[in-house]
Amino acid sequence: MKSSKFTESQIIKALKENENGKTAEQISRELGINKATFYNWRKQYGGMEVSQLKELKELREENAKLKRMYADQALMLEMAKDVISKKW
Repeated sequence: MKSSKFTESQIIKALKENENGKTAEQISRELGINKATFYNWRKQYGGMEVSQLKELKELREENAKLKRMYADQALMLEMAKDVISKKW
């Protein structure tokens, strides 16, 4: 997935400008983005503060780590069951 050339704080700042009365077209023109990109940002990050966004990012990373740990444990359990079930 292609990463954005804008940081989360820049995206939040652009959304705040929109809430303060600046049109989406003006903001899109200033940032050099498509209007659809701006609306996607608004759908994804609308109503968030920078601190909330950082917390969300940390939670997603932790969740991914836990999922990997669970997958590893499930694989180990399956291997153990296969070894135990074999008749010698």
